[in-house]
Amino acid sequence: MSLAAESPSPSLSSLSDDDDFADLLAAELELELSSAADSSPQGDPSASPVSHDDEEGEEDVVVEADAVEQGSSKRRRVGGQHQDRRTAVMPDEDATAGSFKDDQVKICPPHPGFFGGLCFRCGKSQDEEDVSGVAFGYVHKGLRLGTSEMDRLRGSEVKNLLRDRKLVLILDLDHTLINSTRLHDISAAEMDLGIQTAASKDLPNKSLFNLQGMHMLTKLRPFVRKFLEEASSMFEMYIYTMGDKAYAIEIAKLLDPGNVYFGSKVISNSDCTQRHQKGLDVVLGAESTAVILDDTEYVWQKHKENLILMERYHYFAASLRQFGFSDRSLSELMQDERESDGALATILDVLKRIHAIFFDSGVETALSSRDVRQVIKRVRQEVLQGCKLVFTRVFRSDCRAQDQIIWKIAEQLGAICCSEVDSTVTHVVALHTGTDKARWAVKNKKFLLHPRWIEACNYRWHRLPEEGFPVPSSKEKGKEKVTEDAQTDS
Repeated sequence: MSLAAESPSPSLSSLSDDDDFADLLAAELELELSSAADSSPQGDPSASPVSHDDEEGEEDVVVEADAVEQGSSKRRRVGGQHQDRRTAVMPDEDATAGSFKDDQVKICPPHPGFFGGLCFRCGKSQDEEDVSGVAFGYVHKGLRLGTSEMDRLRGSEVKNLLRDRKLVLILDLDHTLINSTRLHDISAAEMDLGIQTAASKDLPNKSLFNLQGMHMLTKLRPFVRKFLEEASSMFEMYIYTMGDKAYAIEIAKLLDPGNVYFGSKVISNSDCTQRHQKGLDVVLGAESTAVILDDTEYVWQKHKENLILMERYHYFAASLRQFGFSDRSLSELMQDERESDGALATILDVLKRIHAIFFDSGVETALSSRDVRQVIKRVRQEVLQGCKLVFTRVFRSDCRAQDQIIWKIAEQLGAICCSEVDSTVTHVVALHTGTDKARWAVKNKKFLLHPRWIEACNYRWHRLPEEGFPVPSSKEKGKEKVTEDAQTDS
């Protein structure tokens, strides 16, 4: 979703005292800057404030007395909250220049990172040779961290998260937590129902909003507020969207009006390091502690093991049309997902189980050596454990069944998949009833069901009642849209 305007990222100084991540990063950056300043002897003229001299070509940085004074109070605050975290002073962004002796800055390069174009350890200006690392503009404009510094900060962050019994949760926006549509895409039926007027009403606990400055409507997914409240006790949460920065920040305000869940942790398309891909390289949390909720798998090519795929939330008609559906939308039907057993309520239960298993005190493995990806895999495999599936005329005849997505999903859910029937088979998956294996299933009182059952179990993370996914007869099948060629079945 492309928006013309782009809002500035929230600064660390604007965050609440409860934002542990922001305090950690601010303290770490302050330490690097103050360490460089403190390394100069007090009596050394090079450590005193001087004006910039273009002829001599010196690159100078100075920490002003008032900046040090202001930073000291923040250092005491952070130290009180995190006794095991090092703290120091960050100079004002407009601090004047001062110089350091060459023998006092030999620790650079490599530079740990840059802030406002200056190395926050030695004060050197960033040049073309210093472009490595990752930009963290969503934390603070002009911040870029080198690989070694990211690893160090991640280590500190993981240590403190595990101490607080928390993991990291990455949350997509569109079709996961919310659904948005542009005003000019509102359908005639939605217009007749007065959806735009309803979105503009100032009501308590409303879930439908008119983003007038962006000419959009946004609908919060049912249960999202309760979801965020409960998830925040188990996870350090990030927003990560392919939408623009301005859009991401506006939605964050709707989801978190008190700024208690996300703080500066709102990542948008401008923060991505690879085109059309999301990555954990811009998240200061270890992959071994990160859980991702997203409706789109292909944008997480490097992190599929961390991903919990969400069932897409289509509230508006334009959203359905975007994905090729011709059904009436929830808005047109004046309906919505149920809060009690909708997608977010279901996934919250999954997250609670993952969290409980990860922090199980009965496990001998040290917390720092545990990997949430293995926990996700274990919980997923419990969904269809004990089921043995045979597929009949579901795949094209020129394709290997084992390579098909639905086969792989079933195996990931813990089912055993095979090509031939025997007495141990529990389910026969078919598109219609006119095959030998389908008839065998009926005769032997095995479950005969549609492939959509596997897809639904994958989204819901539990074995759904098979009766809700009947297989149409051969005559009914002829009326359906068939997208795959049938394979020969014996």
